[in-house]
Amino acid sequence: MQNLTDQDTRRFGVVNWMGLYTLAQRETLRFLTVWTQTLLAPLVTAGLFLLIFNIAVGPGRPDVMGVPFLTFLAPGIMMMTVIQNAFANTSSSMVIAKVQGNIVDTLMPPLSPLEILLGYLAGGVARGVLIAFVVAAALALVLGLVPVNPLIALLFVILGGAFMGALGLFAGIFANKFDQMAAITNFIVTPLAFLSGTFYSVDALPPLLNRISHVNPVFYLIDGLRYGMIGVSDSSPYLGLAVCSAATLLICALTWQMLRTGYRLKA
Repeated sequence: MQNLTDQDTRRFGVVNWMGLYTLAQRETLRFLTVWTQTLLAPLVTAGLFLLIFNIAVGPGRPDVMGVPFLTFLAPGIMMMTVIQNAFANTSSSMVIAKVQGNIVDTLMPPLSPLEILLGYLAGGVARGVLIAFVVAAALALVLGLVPVNPLIALLFVILGGAFMGALGLFAGIFANKFDQMAAITNFIVTPLAFLSGTFYSVDALPPLLNRISHVNPVFYLIDGLRYGMIGVSDSSPYLGLAVCSAATLLICALTWQMLRTGYRLKA
């Protein structure tokens, strides 16, 4: 693994902007070229979730936190869609490159570990933000739901894409086979998404489960987006920003260390 980090040995200065842009462009074009799978399919999935819940429990369900159940549910579905796709973008890119043996095409250019990390994250965040805009547009048309605090909503969407994008890259580096990646998705990512207040208020949980939920960073992502979209939340959005930022920095630091040492990347 040849990542040149010494400024004296690099012709590009402190940051290889051209290399970083090229990697970010590659990761973005990966999902844009198959937009029916990466943008349209998540929209359909989110719509099906809302439709099923509306048919099954919506009409007879009382208001949650002072808002109709479907309105309460919509931001959670949106964030769940964002984080799942941000995770899938970086993890699939890394695992496919390792399995096909072309990871060397990413490791050999004069890119530092931080530049590789940021390049992959750019694709994950871009996919998450685009999906959020698509779902938000659909919610505005169907439910008339317009963000109450759009800047806070956007900030949590970006944080969600960055956190799960970094986690996806971490998992992609760790996994050497597709079945290992599937196990991480099924036993870690999916429970984090579903057991985080997506479909319910955590105040309705027993005390122990309530405390456990407050340790899950995805809970704060969903709760923060809910505050940005409808103006209500289970916890302070500022606490959520702090927790999500710290969790994102932590997983980014761990992933950077894996890239720096070549963990499971060197032949």
